[in-house]
Amino acid sequence: MHVIVGAGPVGSATALLLAERGEQVRIVTRRGTGPQAPGIELVAADASDATRLAELAEGATALYNCANPAYHRWLTDWPPLAAALLHAAESSGAVLVTMGNLYGYGPVTGPITHHTPLAATHPKLAMRVRMWEDALAAHRAGRVRATEARAGDFAGPGSYGVLNETALSRTAKGGIAYVMGDPDAPHSWTAIADVARTLVALATDERAWGQAWLVPTPPAVSIRQAARRANELVGLPPAKVSRVPYPVLWAAGLFSTMLREMRTTHYQFAAPFVLDSSHTEQVFGLEPTPLDETLAATAASYRDA
Repeated sequence: MHVIVGAGPVGSATALLLAERGEQVRIVTRRGTGPQAPGIELVAADASDATRLAELAEGATALYNCANPAYHRWLTDWPPLAAALLHAAESSGAVLVTMGNLYGYGPVTGPITHHTPLAATHPKLAMRVRMWEDALAAHRAGRVRATEARAGDFAGPGSYGVLNETALSRTAKGGIAYVMGDPDAPHSWTAIADVARTLVALATDERAWGQAWLVPTPPAVSIRQAARRANELVGLPPAKVSRVPYPVLWAAGLFSTMLREMRTTHYQFAAPFVLDSSHTEQVFGLEPTPLDETLAATAASYRDA
């Protein structure tokens, strides 16, 4: 049995992939939500309740952290949830597989590779660093078996991320995309399907344990290039993309929690922010979904909605 905490795009895609392979899956969310499919059990529970989560993980092969608390609540919501996941992994013996991100690296001056150190100092970015360091310490102490996957901004139908929410959702309907940062800066976009495949590979291959891995991701393109290519692929007029100056973003944050939080990660879009996943691809024989395939499917989903 595989236990997944969280039923967002990543948790759902991972559950469906496992179920398609004939595995038994238990998804844990506060409301008991998630995809309906044979082999998937939906459970309503508070995953930050360490005792309850340990009960639900008993006998599990792997425990997947696919949770994603609201960004403005990271400092309050992540510590108890991360602690509960570690406790459940230790008590059950399940491999702890965490869906991470690139926040822990902080601003970088070149491509992020398998060897790039975690150097974030902002409290919310450093939260992800501490979570991994705690899991790694428990792994090295022999208390758990832990691994982590880190991806670029999510892309693909049904995913949440800057590319979808600020660009393709508008340009695929003939509108103008207003984006923060430099719309011509190269950026890495990771397909949700590739995230799910990577999480399952890490859970079941002991070579992955005790390390973090970059999810296979195609070559980086700018958000303007991505929007224009997406429209081209589905036969739409060229996409229009306009830059939102940082002072405007800052001011908008006075009235929007989401925009206020985006100030913290503005650096990821103000300059090239690229990951090099070649090491993961070589070790596990995984390949990223071609970006054209992801862009076409996403643009079509918005166009036809």
